[in-house]
Amino acid sequence: MNATGQSAIFGRRKEPHTVIIARGNEIRHFTIRPWLAAFIGSALAAIAIGYLLATSYLVLRDDLIGATTARQARMQQAYEDRISALRAQVDRITSRQLLDQQLMETKVSELLERQTQLSQRHGRLGPLLERAENDVGAVPAEDPATAGKPDKRTEVTGSLTQPTHNYAVASLGADLGAADTRPFSLWSTRTDPLPDSAADRADKLFVSINQSLKSIENDQLTRISTLADNAYKNADAIQQALQTAGLPVDSDFGKNETDVGGPLIPLDSSMMFDSKVKELDEALDTLDHLKKEARQLPLANPAPGHSVTSPFGVRTDPILGTAALHSGMDFRAPIGMAARVTAPGIVTKAGWNGGYGRMVEVDHGNGFATRYGHLSEIDVSVGQRLDAGAIIGKTGSSGRSTGPHLHYEVRHNGEAIDPLRFLTVGKKVAQFL
Repeated sequence: MNATGQSAIFGRRKEPHTVIIARGNEIRHFTIRPWLAAFIGSALAAIAIGYLLATSYLVLRDDLIGATTARQARMQQAYEDRISALRAQVDRITSRQLLDQQLMETKVSELLERQTQLSQRHGRLGPLLERAENDVGAVPAEDPATAGKPDKRTEVTGSLTQPTHNYAVASLGADLGAADTRPFSLWSTRTDPLPDSAADRADKLFVSINQSLKSIENDQLTRISTLADNAYKNADAIQQALQTAGLPVDSDFGKNETDVGGPLIPLDSSMMFDSKVKELDEALDTLDHLKKEARQLPLANPAPGHSVTSPFGVRTDPILGTAALHSGMDFRAPIGMAARVTAPGIVTKAGWNGGYGRMVEVDHGNGFATRYGHLSEIDVSVGQRLDAGAIIGKTGSSGRSTGPHLHYEVRHNGEAIDPLRFLTVGKKVAQFL
């Protein structure tokens, strides 16, 4: 009665589940509590979920691994592309550096080659220019406006200009080294290019050295040309003076100078230098030839500083007082003054010769001879070779004479010629001889 009432008030009572296992006479039973049922259900649910997850992983694993592999491959390819781009950039920079270095070494080699060439020219020009300056004279001085600004990279000795640019190349290396002191060579693996400031300094230095070497080369050519022109001018002046006086001169000199022709072939600097040197050498040979010819002629004054008392030509004979031909010139000279020969030659007569008194005759070649009369003393002998200016004796008043003086004659092929022609030419060409 109470049980029924309790159930109606508090609801229906739930009893735990009981599992009964009967095996023969043996009967077993288990009471399943709610929490145990919940635990077993949870375990079974976890196992089912785990199984499903494991099955899903095994199914999707290949796709996941493939995606990861593809992602890694893409990342590796990106890194490799970046590395390749960096390597290409390094190669470009290295190539530029190598080209700059090669260009610089080429320029330095060219400068050293030009310096060596100028030094060799200096050696060739030394004796030639010394000879030219001795024969022709010093080259005219430079413009005062430019003379006050000497080239810092040249030194001038006499008429020669010697290049001094070894320090310039060293300075170039110093400038480049100041920009970057790390080792550098054509096979260097440096990737940084030459700094712009160092390259600019190097270019400016190259330009400066090139201008200096060009200035030296032009100065050499200018000096050679000037000396050659002066040599030709001197030779022409000697020739004109001799021709004006009617004296013999080499007829081949200056002949047909404008009768020339041929194709135009440009010259480089070395050919120009050789051409100028050859021209100077030919000019000096021509000048030497004319000087040699002029020095063989009796152009000097036998009694410098002494006045002429009787010229060449028709005059009143000082003894008879009649018109007569005077075959020479008389110079006032005291007794005992040294009488000098006016050109080199060989003594052909030395002794008493009628109205000449004591006389010396000297043969100068090419049909020219000179006579020195009225001497008081003779100091040479026949056959003796004399140089210009040699003393042949002493002046006096021997022979047909009215007082002490020097009788001087110039003869060509035995015919007397007015000595004044020779003396006049001698004054004109003395500065060239």
